[in-house]
Amino acid sequence: MAKPKEKKKNLSLEEEKVEQEQIPATKSRKKMKKIKKEQIDVKIQTVAEKKDKISPIIGYFPSGYDPLKNHSEAEPSVEVYRNVKKSNRLQMVVSPHGSQVDFVGTNYSGEAMAPQLCRYALGVLDKDTQTLRIVPIESNKIFRLETKVGVQDQPENELVDEAKDEDAMEEKADKLRNLTLMYSTKKNIRQDVKRDALRQTGDPGVQQDLDLKLQGVKINKEALEAATSTDNALNIPHYDLAATSPDMAYPLDKIILKGEWDYLVDIFELLLTGAEVTPSIYPRFVRNRVYKLEDIEDEAKKRKFAGIFSYITHLIKFKDKHSMDGVLAAKHHKFPSILSQKFSSLFATSNDSRIPDEKKKLLISYVLVLTMFADDFKSDPSDIAEDLRMTPVALRPHYEYLGCKFKRENQVLVATLPVPLEFQTIKRKRRRKSIFGTWEGKHCKKKRGGDSLA
Repeated sequence: MAKPKEKKKNLSLEEEKVEQEQIPATKSRKKMKKIKKEQIDVKIQTVAEKKDKISPIIGYFPSGYDPLKNHSEAEPSVEVYRNVKKSNRLQMVVSPHGSQVDFVGTNYSGEAMAPQLCRYALGVLDKDTQTLRIVPIESNKIFRLETKVGVQDQPENELVDEAKDEDAMEEKADKLRNLTLMYSTKKNIRQDVKRDALRQTGDPGVQQDLDLKLQGVKINKEALEAATSTDNALNIPHYDLAATSPDMAYPLDKIILKGEWDYLVDIFELLLTGAEVTPSIYPRFVRNRVYKLEDIEDEAKKRKFAGIFSYITHLIKFKDKHSMDGVLAAKHHKFPSILSQKFSSLFATSNDSRIPDEKKKLLISYVLVLTMFADDFKSDPSDIAEDLRMTPVALRPHYEYLGCKFKRENQVLVATLPVPLEFQTIKRKRRRKSIFGTWEGKHCKKKRGGDSLA
């Protein structure tokens, strides 16, 4: 019986050793936890921007490129350039050692033109003095460094001579034309000859031939009268009379172009961060419908509707910017450059000029079509009328010009878009003829000579 007792004693000794070995390990872990939770009393200092000094600039590589990892022997050179004429324009160039590819970022193009929804700052902690200095980022923007080839020789985007560009384009076209004649097929040569013939519109001989051909063309006067009788014929977006569904009556891809969607992500990013849509930035129509985006599970569809809301916001702010009663509401609104240029050319405005009345109708038509998309083609015009600084009664003819119909649902008058589109035309009264002359309402005037009768 002695042997089993000895085994038990040996086991108990081994267990004590294990417990003794574990005690210092647990103590060291507790110490580590205490070190992690150690608190430091820090004095915070905020540094304001100065005109004679540039604030810190932060750039990031969207491609995931790490210059320190790939070129550990020599650090890449970093250079910052400022425009001579426009001092607020900066350009950052990062040139890796021994590479022909540079990384360039600016604060006036690309992603930097998107609305800035938050402010950026750089914090530096000095443990010796126990101070935390917070410095604002230059222009409140973080530079997106894109790959460029041979940019170091051209640090600034200088204005290009248009005449030289035109000469270069003509030389290139001549070279392509000669190559086509020498090496291309007969079909391509014929097509090229036809294109040249179409371009020669200023040739007097060609113009005379066109005039002779047009003399023999019969003009459909009824069609012209129907076209001119539509008061808003030239003030509506691109439409399709053969559309079988409301979403195809005014194609969305003809209103918001493919390259513009990348600059309409501000509302989508607000949803991701959980931030609120502020009344000072976004119109009432958008604020009343943002909640619909939370119920959309498909991310692509959510991006689409958020982009429509952003486009409506830019259109309304552009109208306010070029009007007397809304200029203060759009004073601090930031337009993406691609949309600012498009709106200026589409609505025939300069930087400070007012929108012409005809072009203002076109802008309103764009807004109303996009609101129909946002409301699934059943839209209550009350809030968008307030954003456009109009009454619902005054806005109703604009809906009717677009082919919309009104009907009452749950005691609310909503605008719908039936298909196929049918535009309203103004009926003109025919003049009645008599032996005295041509009658126009209550007054009569003779065609030839004599006094007028009333």
